[in-house]
Amino acid sequence: MIRTIAFKVLLALYFILWAPILLVGLVSKRINRFFVLTCASGVLGVARLVGGIKYTIHYPPHEENGIPVAPNGNIRLDGKSIIAAKHMSILEIAVLSTHIPNSFFIIKRELLWIPIYGWAFWRMGLQPVNRARGATNMQKLTNAVAKKIMDGMVLIIFPEGTRAKPGQKVKLKRGLLFLAHQLKLPILPVGTDAGLYWPKHGRIRPGTANVWFEPMLPCNASLDEISDAINRHSA
Repeated sequence: MIRTIAFKVLLALYFILWAPILLVGLVSKRINRFFVLTCASGVLGVARLVGGIKYTIHYPPHEENGIPVAPNGNIRLDGKSIIAAKHMSILEIAVLSTHIPNSFFIIKRELLWIPIYGWAFWRMGLQPVNRARGATNMQKLTNAVAKKIMDGMVLIIFPEGTRAKPGQKVKLKRGLLFLAHQLKLPILPVGTDAGLYWPKHGRIRPGTANVWFEPMLPCNASLDEISDAINRHSA
């Protein structure tokens, strides 16, 4: 319990100390992204040094010629895809954002209202969504996401829409299918067991969290297929 309290207090202080730096970074989108990602790297450092939480990334098996396994012939020459990830803690957010170049997340619009951090997220290019607006909002969201992807950015989405507890299987939101169909992009499932070490609530536990990149799925995959892939190795 002492470790958990120390971790949460120090992490809160860390975010407070980074706030003025992020405020300065708002002058430039490039500088802002650098500062936000540096802050995310620092979160991983605090997790390792104070919480005792390390992480390992696992990639899909490769064929002999070095080409990743891509079932159903679902191969794009440009390598673009929608990354659909399990969400259990801040850890996988920090890992994915720092390891996937030029990535962006779809987030609740309320997160943009957080002073300084919300402004930095907006400046970085994260895409807000109003969950209460329905189909009309989904088309606007798709258009905004399509523009970012055309600009070379990579979409990361948490299709469960909330942080899950270990052992909890949350039903995926249909918005992922809408985006995949409209954008004609394959889906790259990502699982994690980070909730075992950094849970939504409760005690921090030292150990090595895992992030698994699963084989690609086609844009017309079903929610059950995507869910099975995301949860294949997840806690």
